[in-house]
Amino acid sequence: QVPLVESGGALVQTGGSLRLSCAASKRIFSISSPMSWYRQAPGKERELVARIIGSRDVHYADFVQGRFTISRDNYRNTVNLQMDSLKPEDTGTYYCRSYLSGREYWGQGTQVTVSS
Repeated sequence: QVPLVESGGALVQTGGSLRLSCAASKRIFSISSPMSWYRQAPGKERELVARIIGSRDVHYADFVQGRFTISRDNYRNTVNLQMDSLKPEDTGTYYCRSYLSGREYWGQGTQVTVSS
């Protein structure tokens, strides 16, 4: 079973919205473990977008500027990223990351493209 599976990426216009979802296998999903979204644009390094620990301890990268919201559903073992007011510079592959018991897990990524 693939530990993390992202979905929801698409092509949208500037100012549009997307909701990304990350489905985690039960063995790597813990209520207290940090779950994160990263992104990587072509030719650039992977960077943190948002992180959530528990249900309310959240952290966002500076470039988010209040446009994104990370949340988790502990019953469905999912972590979501609601992205609003998208900009062309948000284009990239978005990855879900889990960290549990000293190990990290990554999904395959979902592509987000924002057209100008």
